[in-house]
Amino acid sequence: MPRKSGMNSSLSIIVAAVAVLLGFFILRDISADNTATPPDAGSETQETVPGETVTEETIAVETTAAPLPLTSFKVQVANASKVAGSAGQLTTELQGRGYIVQPAVNSSEITPKQTATMVYYLAGSEAAAAQVAAELGGVATAPMPAPVPTESGGLGEASVLILLGTDIAGKPLAAPVATAPPAATETTVAGG
Repeated sequence: MPRKSGMNSSLSIIVAAVAVLLGFFILRDISADNTATPPDAGSETQETVPGETVTEETIAVETTAAPLPLTSFKVQVANASKVAGSAGQLTTELQGRGYIVQPAVNSSEITPKQTATMVYYLAGSEAAAAQVAAELGGVATAPMPAPVPTESGGLGEASVLILLGTDIAGKPLAAPVATAPPAATETTVAGG
């Protein structure tokens, strides 16, 4: 098992390095773009180039981030609220909404009573964790801690862990999360 932990640490370092590099390039491009004045949305601009007229038009394009299929990942609920039966209740509610949820467990003995629910994820399951966190009302997400804070120290087949706190323990979930409306982006098309 130590070998897997070492691999996860290496993978985490690589992912962090890539994220830093991407952030640098994105900020550099944003900085460069701020020097030019963008055209108003939907406006047309006539530019005169010797011997040629160019017309630019900005078109709004809608994009959506599709939610993950609920059957593409498994969830584990661990009771860290110390409210008896609350992890089982949450497990049942999530199953009723279509999630694949393993039988509820308790948090580890060394995990203190939690006031805030937290959603932890294994590497590669960030989108699944974000979807579960939204379902729970927008709780925070974070990479899986080591050791895993369940009574067994493991997750079984799950890639997402809900460490249930007193904030939502024993309370029914809000109405199901609606699909996010499309996000509008702008694309400039040049014609001649």
